[in-house]
Parts: sequence; C-alpha cells; structure tokens
Amino acid sequence: MRRIAEKKFESRFSRAEFVISAVTEINYSYAKFLRNPCFFPLTLWSFNHILLFRAMEPLTEKQQKVLGFIQGRLQNNNPPSQREIARHFGLAQNAIYQLVSYLKKKGYLVDSGGHRGLKLSEEYLDHIRQSEGIPVVGRVAAGEPILAEENVEAYINIEKLFTKSKGVFLLKVSGDSMIDEGIMDGDYVAVKPTSTIGNGQIGVVLLDGEATVKRIYIQSNRIALKSANHAADYKTRYIKRATQNARIVGKVTGCFRLL
Repeated sequence: MRRIAEKKFESRFSRAEFVISAVTEINYSYAKFLRNPCFFPLTLWSFNHILLFRAMEPLTEKQQKVLGFIQGRLQNNNPPSQREIARHFGLAQNAIYQLVSYLKKKGYLVDSGGHRGLKLSEEYLDHIRQSEGIPVVGRVAAGEPILAEENVEAYINIEKLFTKSKGVFLLKVSGDSMIDEGIMDGDYVAVKPTSTIGNGQIGVVLLDGEATVKRIYIQSNRIALKSANHAADYKTRYIKRATQNARIVGKVTGCFRLL
C-alpha cells in the first residue's frame, strides 16, 4: 500500500511540476514580449509546445525493449499478439501481460481490442514527432492532406542539425558579400568553432574584433578571404598569417533565414 501511495504522490508531483514550469514559461515569455514584440509568435509556440509535449514517464530497460519490438512490428503493419511478444523475448505470457500493462499505464500504448489490438498512443506518437523534428514533405497527391504520413519523406530536427558538434553557435550575417553562395544579408549561419579550416571552405574570420564570413584560402604566408558577389566585384582580401588582429574562429556548417 505504501508503494502505491508513493507512486500516486510521484504522479501528482510530476503533473504539478509540469504546470509550474508552464506558468514560469508564460511569465518569462511575456517579459520578453514586452521588451521585443517580435518574440511573441515564438512565445505562443513555446507554451503550446509545453502543453502538448509533456515529458513522458521513463521506462525500464525491459519496457523499452518490449515497446521497441511492438513499434517495429506496427511500422511493418504487422501488430504482434502478446503470445508472439512472449515467444520473441523468451518470457512467460504473464510477464509480457504485466509489461504491456505498464506501457499502457505510462501512456505509450493503447489497446483497440482484439487479438492484435495494441497500438501506439497519440501522446507517444506526438512525442516521436517532436523528437524527430520538422517533417520534410515530398510530392503531394491532389486532395490529400499535405502532412499525410505517406507524403512525409523525412524529419529534420533543427536543434540537432546545428548542434552535432560541441560549441556550435549562430552568427547573424551583415552585408551582401556572400550572396552568390546563397548567404544573404540578415541570414544566420551555424559556425563550428575551429582554428583550422580546409582550403576553399566557407569560414568565419575575426578581423580587428569584427567577424566576417568568407571563403578562406590558406597560402604560404597569408590568408586569402574571397567574397561571393560577382555583381559587386568585391576584391579578395589578403591578410598576413602573422597578423595578430586576425584569426580563424570557425567553419560555416549551415545557413537559414527567418521570413
């Protein structure tokens, strides 16, 4: 009885903690909105994100394995029976029944009834979509919903895309010197910190305390910083390698813009 009471208390506490974090986010976001109204659309998204994508209750190693097996079978349109799950893991059917019950209680599975009625819950599917990222939509047939599962070719997680390497930061571009490379004034470039760079790669150089984005060419005693704007005919800038007020700070790994 004591263990059951403790579990109920933990469950209530996690919900309360979630509500507190949501309210904290609203207050923090509203304060940012007062300072910068342009932030408000992101504020609304942040609040919806908290409400819709509440962290799910963690699973034990056994529960993860069973869920993974069921998920794999469902992806192949072949939902398993509990007897098949037991056979796969070499466990008694009673043990599998208990594991599946935990997965239902924790919100990962629902039972639509019948011999093979196990399905992933909407809450868990939302959790998967969130972790996978933004859907990349391919060709869309006439009359179909644009985000229908068959139209989604892949998912891109923007956060993971720009943070694969430790220390990656974003730099806002100022000027039109790299427009032929698709890097426009006001764009953001993701920069991987490094003091060395491959010849001809796009990188960031710090000159007299100001960052500039250019194609970098390493020569014997100097560094060439080449622009990419044919129409403006910007000249290539050469800097002696021994110059103390110039240093390579990173390699550009991505670029995006806000519309």
